[in-house]
Amino acid sequence: MSEGTAEIIMEETKKNQDYSASSIQVLEGLEAVRKRPAMYIGDTGVKGLHHLVYEVVDNSIDEALAGHCKNIYVTIHENNSISVKDDGRGIPVDMHEKEGVSALQVVMTVLHAGGKFDKDSYKVSGGLHGVGVSCVNALSSLLTAQVHRNGKVYEQQYSEGKPLAPVKEVGTTDTRGTIVTFQPDATIFTSTVYSFDTLSARLRELAYLNKGIHLDIVDEREKDEAGVFKQQHFYSEGGLVEFVKYLDSTREPLIPTPIWVEGTRDNIAVEVALQYNTTYSENVHSYVNNINTIEGGTHVAGFRRALTRTFKSFGEKNKMFEKLKIEIVGDDFREGLTGIISVKVPEPQFEGQTKTKLGNNEVAGAVEQIFGETLEHYLEENPKQAKIIFDKVILAATARFAARKAREMVQRKGALSGGGLPGKLADCASKNRDESEIFLVEGDSAGGTAKQGRDRHFQAILPLRGKILNVEKAMEHKIYDNEEIGNMFTALGVKIGTLEDSKALDIAKLRYAKIVIMCDADVDGSHITTLILTFFFRYMKTLVENGHIYIASPPLYLVKKGKEQIYCWNDIQRDAATKDLAKGGSEASVHVQRYKGLGEMNAEQLWETTMNPATRTLRQVTIESAAEADYIFSMLMGDEVPPRREFIESHAKFARIDA
Repeated sequence: MSEGTAEIIMEETKKNQDYSASSIQVLEGLEAVRKRPAMYIGDTGVKGLHHLVYEVVDNSIDEALAGHCKNIYVTIHENNSISVKDDGRGIPVDMHEKEGVSALQVVMTVLHAGGKFDKDSYKVSGGLHGVGVSCVNALSSLLTAQVHRNGKVYEQQYSEGKPLAPVKEVGTTDTRGTIVTFQPDATIFTSTVYSFDTLSARLRELAYLNKGIHLDIVDEREKDEAGVFKQQHFYSEGGLVEFVKYLDSTREPLIPTPIWVEGTRDNIAVEVALQYNTTYSENVHSYVNNINTIEGGTHVAGFRRALTRTFKSFGEKNKMFEKLKIEIVGDDFREGLTGIISVKVPEPQFEGQTKTKLGNNEVAGAVEQIFGETLEHYLEENPKQAKIIFDKVILAATARFAARKAREMVQRKGALSGGGLPGKLADCASKNRDESEIFLVEGDSAGGTAKQGRDRHFQAILPLRGKILNVEKAMEHKIYDNEEIGNMFTALGVKIGTLEDSKALDIAKLRYAKIVIMCDADVDGSHITTLILTFFFRYMKTLVENGHIYIASPPLYLVKKGKEQIYCWNDIQRDAATKDLAKGGSEASVHVQRYKGLGEMNAEQLWETTMNPATRTLRQVTIESAAEADYIFSMLMGDEVPPRREFIESHAKFARIDA
């Protein structure tokens, strides 16, 4: 963060002397966190596990936003414990007047206690939206907080949120900052194994959103041939401009450099960066105090209003729409647009289903004014780039009109054929959406087996023939011409397009709570799964965000000896099962069957391993970072080959060659 930005956000006069125990305000206790952890961190699966790290990192980022911290280090230890270290001021350790214990203990053991609730300590805060480091403490079997402050080192340990001893002075130091090390409680979380890639994606995002901060991650579980731990360093000088370039690195840009806007109004700091490319999708990502607002909100509304108003006014004034026979709408200005909106708001109000939608009305006006004025100047001063963008806009308007006709045709076809359902669909008997599920199955053969093996009461089967269209490379109206995609729309009962937003998804009549992608466990099956996921991410993202999309996990092997048999999902399980069934004898007596496709299983086997709710494993598809997901899908399925080649080469060691 530049000094100028820091001055905007913080009252620099209160930088050091007022951050003490009196700055820590207590809001409520910790009682319910261990009883109902999902209420506080979303879930107790992998997503919630990683959220613990984000909460601790948020505290360090808040110090950086306040101008007190430049370096943040995250370490994944060999036992999957985590350390987060910063060079901030260090959490205060003096006595808290109201609570009668050290301020460090208050921060670590009381939910929603921290300096960010005192307006004089932090002007903006990302952690305020979260649940605080105390929640992390409550859900850890062991947590150690070490503070370097005023030339001394202080330490306190906790278990399940309770202090094991008072805060004690353990040494002297010439540095400052806080180190939090915690071990997630294995009795709470379904998995305690951290993903280096998931944590790296969040740190990369934070580096772009907070330029000038160094973020490092080290994984002590993995070393290279030279004995060096796996690690990455993230730092951005250009901020959102570099963020947009990163997201668009797998696409062909239309203009040489992104459009960048920065300004402040009514104590609200606004930064916007956007780039146009040759693709057909809109990818706008928004943040409030570093929180990814996946449901948008007033800041996105202000951005869209300014974009539409400014472009429309400029186009009409320069007679760019004269030959167009249809009316231009807001959607047309956003096709092929990658944009980042980041606002820093002193007191954000969140709403929406997942509390990730900004509700502050004053933010819309601030974004609209700051962004609109700069965009107007850009168009006036860059006529060549403006012409390129408007050519794209006119093409988008024409394609939108064609897409609407194609959508209407899909819906009309559905209405004329058997009550609107595709002929290939084997529907379930239940009309209760909450208990119903549909399997999107690769191929007619596997589809036939699935139809025989399913529970007809609540399980529907829709076979998909071959590989569906790659929507990453296709114009929207071409997508609705694809028979398999049309069948999915009709079977699911969803519609795209409203008067306000032609790409909005209406799921009011969604017919199934679970949509399960069930493809072969081989390379082709993975490719088809990715094609379907790309379609859902680009055109039915609401289904992903609401947790409706799942991936089935068919086994790779059946290991048999006599009447005994064990299904295996990976090579490690296969080898263990072979050894187990051999019972100390020759492993040659054990037969291993490799399933090359779903069609090689009979109906009973498919039900038992992949479809039976009592024995199957379904992987729910979630979006931890929409921006990172956007990059991954465009890299894997887009036109640019070099990024895809680099990804394949870097992940080649995870590939498996089957005989």
